[in-house]
Amino acid sequence: REREREREREKNMSSSGSGSGDAQWAWLGLLKWSLSYTDGTRPSSETMQMSEEDKKFLETVMKEGIIDENERMKEILKTLTEALETFRISKTAEKKDQPADVDVDVDVDVNVDLDQLEGMLLELRDIVEQIDYARAFGAMKGLPFLLGCVQERQSVPKTIRLACLGILATLCQNNPPLQMELLELGSIKILSDLFFIESSYNEDVDGTLRAKIVQAISANVRNHDMAEQVFCRVEQASSLLETALDASQQQQQQQQSPDVLRKRALFFLRALVTSDSATRQRLVTFSKCIDLIMTQHYLGADVNFEIRELSLELLNQILEQKRSVNTILGKQNYISQTATDRIQAIQVLTGEEREYASEELNLWEQLIAKLSTAERDEPETEESPTQTLLLTNSGSSQIPLPEELPQ
Repeated sequence: REREREREREKNMSSSGSGSGDAQWAWLGLLKWSLSYTDGTRPSSETMQMSEEDKKFLETVMKEGIIDENERMKEILKTLTEALETFRISKTAEKKDQPADVDVDVDVDVNVDLDQLEGMLLELRDIVEQIDYARAFGAMKGLPFLLGCVQERQSVPKTIRLACLGILATLCQNNPPLQMELLELGSIKILSDLFFIESSYNEDVDGTLRAKIVQAISANVRNHDMAEQVFCRVEQASSLLETALDASQQQQQQQQSPDVLRKRALFFLRALVTSDSATRQRLVTFSKCIDLIMTQHYLGADVNFEIRELSLELLNQILEQKRSVNTILGKQNYISQTATDRIQAIQVLTGEEREYASEELNLWEQLIAKLSTAERDEPETEESPTQTLLLTNSGSSQIPLPEELPQ
């Protein structure tokens, strides 16, 4: 029954900030409750009474100066909850007069040292790089805490939200149990909604916050077959990456997406469309994203060289895998002309400049060679309808999954 109560708390907490008043801060209360009853190394239903053996071990740790990382995580989280409680109290009155999705300046209480909080979050990120400590953090109910914190645009300073997004990405990257737990908490819905909210305003001028959101979604999804398939069947998946790749599609935006955001989106797109579980249908789903890559904004001479090389690597890999190449062949003339211009420009370079551009030259030559032998996709003999999902953020029970997904 205790476990059932815990799960009920998680479900109630996992909403994307739709409620009002203290209900929006349920994630903070859940963490406080959890820290009182668990250390992340054993089920929270067990009574946390220290045995003689544990006391002896603790004495040894103290004598030898060994840091107990689980205890350190608890200390950090307790400090964070106290600071966030201060933010909550100081903003409660103001939030009643503010629209729910409008960011406001956060007046940090004089007793809260933001630099100290950021330092502790960086330390926490370093700890959870170890997979065992990452799972212990999950047992402490740290995931709902992070998801709740990053949504508090009005109350939590941007630097703290950035750090929490970075921790989320570190925690779940190549960590299937935590990736699955985040899916069950509705992380894709929560983070996708947050990305579109941030994209609708001009506050994230340098793109760092949106880039962190994309990074967190990417880490939650990549290299996890079920997570990849769930994300790719979400109605807003393609538009999220399209917006990240080209913010000028948004009426409010007059400029291209910042480089830091485009790099994250490119990395995520490549992981999705070239993964072992990728299908022809997946490439068709993200064909608009691939089409955006084949423009001067990604392949032109004035583009950041990392973005240009990432784009060339993506196009080469799609042609090499041959799952679906029609989108690329549709821009064959443009690619050939751009390749010719870039190859000629690189070949006249000398010294360090030529060496610096050698990898790009190699990628262009590979792309031309692959294009010359590429053939259009063969018609599929059997069409299987793809189910589009409109994710909610109240748990996995509302995410219908195909029968063939791995258990």
